[in-house]
Amino acid sequence: MRISGFPAGMFQTNCYVIAGDGTECVVVDPGQDAAAPLAQVLDETGLRPVAVLLTHGHLDHTWNLKQVCDRYDIPVYIHPADRHMLADPASGIGPQLGQFITDETFEEPDTVIELTDGEKLDLAGLEFEVLATPGHTQGSVCFHLPTETSGAEIGVVVSGDTLFAGSVGRSDLPGGDHEQLIRSIGESLLPLDDAVAVLPGHGPATSIGAERASNPFLS
Repeated sequence: MRISGFPAGMFQTNCYVIAGDGTECVVVDPGQDAAAPLAQVLDETGLRPVAVLLTHGHLDHTWNLKQVCDRYDIPVYIHPADRHMLADPASGIGPQLGQFITDETFEEPDTVIELTDGEKLDLAGLEFEVLATPGHTQGSVCFHLPTETSGAEIGVVVSGDTLFAGSVGRSDLPGGDHEQLIRSIGESLLPLDDAVAVLPGHGPATSIGAERASNPFLS
């Protein structure tokens, strides 16, 4: 498994490129100003995207979505509870923040595929397990890529804005629920092995073990 990531836009949202052993890859969360650095990563690595995966529908994770899907003629996967934000991003951020995008126009990509909790997606030679983790938004999901070495589970979980290094996602925007968020983390993420790497939507990578031991929101 090969993973490249970079922060993009004013929100410094992490966009990830995830590939197996071949030339295909998956793009996760192409936010504001992500299209150009994404194209550079793909040119440098020779990878070809086959899909975009969205951890949730907030605009800072979807801003360049249609541009990326159109350029590479690929579908996007999103939980149905957040799908409405693709064409109406203001509905996910509220009127106070929505006033800053009144001059912008957003559309769904041509092909939108809705995710279900627990399903496994075979993409780019990898298996992505969908973990529904509502709380930051009602359609928030994490993507778990399990692997084993000598009988021990390792691997990666792309956590979006559900779990960060030393913190958790905000819950004050439409659809947010802090108690639900903490419950989602406890039920879907903390059962994973301590060695599983966590790739969040903002900030540095961490691990399940590190967050279990020291995240003040999870004590």
